[in-house]
Amino acid sequence: MTPGPTRRALLTVATAAAFSVLVGCSAGGGDRTTPGAQYEFTGATPTATVLDAAARAPAPTFDGELLDGSRFESSSLTGDIAVINFWGSWCAPCRVETPEFQAVYADVADQGVQFLSIDVKDQRQLAIAFVDSVDATYPSLFDPRGEVALAFRGFPANVVPSTILLDRAGRVAAVCTGAVRGDDLRTAIDLLLMEGT
Repeated sequence: MTPGPTRRALLTVATAAAFSVLVGCSAGGGDRTTPGAQYEFTGATPTATVLDAAARAPAPTFDGELLDGSRFESSSLTGDIAVINFWGSWCAPCRVETPEFQAVYADVADQGVQFLSIDVKDQRQLAIAFVDSVDATYPSLFDPRGEVALAFRGFPANVVPSTILLDRAGRVAAVCTGAVRGDDLRTAIDLLLMEGT
């Protein structure tokens, strides 16, 4: 029995939605959060842009253990712009993206910008070796089950790499699924740095 028109339409919509999640920072659309509500993923923001302040929603709180064994709490990001990057040692695009992120981090770390990478679906020793091989100096949270991504409601925990930018108030200001170029990341950070100046 072949699917009827309604089932065909639903299958087409579902396929299109899945594709839009996987293509990363798109040129249109954008994340449509509900002002005042907690963040809920509805799509990626356009490359090198940030959401209007009125469209941002608070990021969830989370905690965990860094690769070096020390504890981390997301409250330590409050008051700064934060770049949260989900990665894995098994992720080929991460090998290109991470050194570019490190270069941006070195340029902006003294301007009230924090970076946190979150290692998902990985083994600790492989993750440590990866960080050492790309000379990444910003902290990395070890999250083998992808629990932090799940705290960002609806965020696709299986799309790695992906990046979330938070403004100084701890609200989600940009979301990128897929690799991000260093220049595009720097542009988005610069937009957030200009806010309130």
